[in-house]
Amino acid sequence: MFQTFQETISRLATLDRDVLAIAWLSLRVSLTAVGLGLCIGIPVGAFLAVADFPGRPVLVGLLNAFMGLPPVIVGLVLYLVLSRSGPLGSLGLLFTPGAMVAAQVVLATPLVAALTRQVVADSEAHLGEQLRSLGLSAPRRALALIHDTRFSLVTTALAAFGRAISEIGAVLVVGGNIDGHTRTMTTAISLETQKGDLSLALALGLVLIVLVILVNAVAALLRSHAARAYG
Repeated sequence: MFQTFQETISRLATLDRDVLAIAWLSLRVSLTAVGLGLCIGIPVGAFLAVADFPGRPVLVGLLNAFMGLPPVIVGLVLYLVLSRSGPLGSLGLLFTPGAMVAAQVVLATPLVAALTRQVVADSEAHLGEQLRSLGLSAPRRALALIHDTRFSLVTTALAAFGRAISEIGAVLVVGGNIDGHTRTMTTAISLETQKGDLSLALALGLVLIVLVILVNAVAALLRSHAARAYG
């Protein structure tokens, strides 16, 4: 253990090229997936919070259920879709970072939508009557409530980021864990642990923890600053 910790500190202190490359790919893939998930999930969740139409309770129930989608099932379905004989096989996305982004988007979007629906529904309980008295349609009410709850939605974004960057099953299936191409921190930790390269696995684990803490800290600072600036 002492030797492993020594090698881990050495890798981090010398900015090991493998560690940096894997960490950068993981961060790039996860941030892209979270951004897309927010663009899709926030409008969907807000609309479900304010709209009233037949089948809405069923959609809300499905959305809540999809928050717990097993990553390996998502990876399997995407593998079938993106494989050479699949409907999107001609795109050549399988075993690329693009496929990994798609997997994380599928996992993050239901989480974003479900949490957004709850946040917006809570705000709608206080402001809904006032917005309806102004004659606003459901989409416009949803936009107004998104703006009203924008600081609370930061927590939703952080939850989606945590879900994405810590995921291993789906990205392993569709990414293939190819060295220098599709190897993320979580897949590399698993592989290197099995191979016995514990110093690299531990270094990546520490970087992963630090990245999650930093992203949360930056988001908290931005949220606090924006709250003070806009009252």
